[in-house]
Amino acid sequence: MMLRLRNQRQRALKLGKSLLALSFLALASLTYTQGHAQSYPNRTVKMVVPLTTGSGADIAGRLVAKSLTETWKQSVIIENRPGAGGLIGTGVVVNSEPDGYTLLVQSASYAANPAIYKKLPYDPLKSLVDVAILGQTPYVMITAADGPYQSIRDLVIAAKSKPGEITFASAGVGSSSHLAAEYFNQVMGIKLIHVPYKGSPEAISDTMSGRTAFYMAPLDTAIGQLKGGKLRGLGVTSKIRNAVVPDIPSIAEQGYPTFEIGLWFGVWAPAATPAAVIKKINADINQSMQDPEVKTAYETKGIKATPMSPAEFAKFVRDEMAKYQKIAKEANIEPQ
Repeated sequence: MMLRLRNQRQRALKLGKSLLALSFLALASLTYTQGHAQSYPNRTVKMVVPLTTGSGADIAGRLVAKSLTETWKQSVIIENRPGAGGLIGTGVVVNSEPDGYTLLVQSASYAANPAIYKKLPYDPLKSLVDVAILGQTPYVMITAADGPYQSIRDLVIAAKSKPGEITFASAGVGSSSHLAAEYFNQVMGIKLIHVPYKGSPEAISDTMSGRTAFYMAPLDTAIGQLKGGKLRGLGVTSKIRNAVVPDIPSIAEQGYPTFEIGLWFGVWAPAATPAAVIKKINADINQSMQDPEVKTAYETKGIKATPMSPAEFAKFVRDEMAKYQKIAKEANIEPQ
């Protein structure tokens, strides 16, 4: 009996020591995480844009990076790593240290890619954590200023008379501009030939020259050429006209009242990045959108700031993934 009691006391003592050790470890981990967040950032932060310079995400990312540089008193640099529909640059971030010093700045293509590729080199729901949205903007359907299409109606009539002959540009297979155009084709009941480019600047250039019939351009990437008369805007994809280009009618008002699709830009970090660091980055990005310089630039380029918490942004991204899955399925796009 005495031996049994002694053994029980020894087991209880060992258990107590184990629990105490675990408590110390948890406290140490919490203290480290909080300290890491408080000191973050204490060196240069790199934002990887997996798209070409001049793309919508690149423009929004550079504006916010400049504001964060001033807030953090540390350099925030943009590194463009385009290719493979954004997969190359995204992979760079996925494989980086989860410390908040390498971030991904991507467009809605992040949500579109899972609908296009059979197997991504990362898990979009587990390999990265949703940090913050940078803003939203409509697409503007652009065509050559001296081209044959004066309106959406002209384009649709031509496409129905020549099924499978007229081309449209995109910023790459699986890009959000690709699926936005496929959505347009579905609504209009037309069949066109997809011509993917490396990014928005290349797609705009060839559309401007007439090599492709149209491109669903992020509004912020095409404003200069539209106002310079080098491109014609056939319609914006928001329900109502955009104040930056008030003379371009919405597609909805041209006889397609349910038509609406938009573009957005966001920030992601590698999985396992401390939650406190994610929270700080999110708060500081949301604050940067109140920066007068950022607000003015956003307004000029037609980008609307729509701050969200990390949880709100995560839900938004998943809803967008479901939307693009539906578009890809209805367009009979075979995943690559």
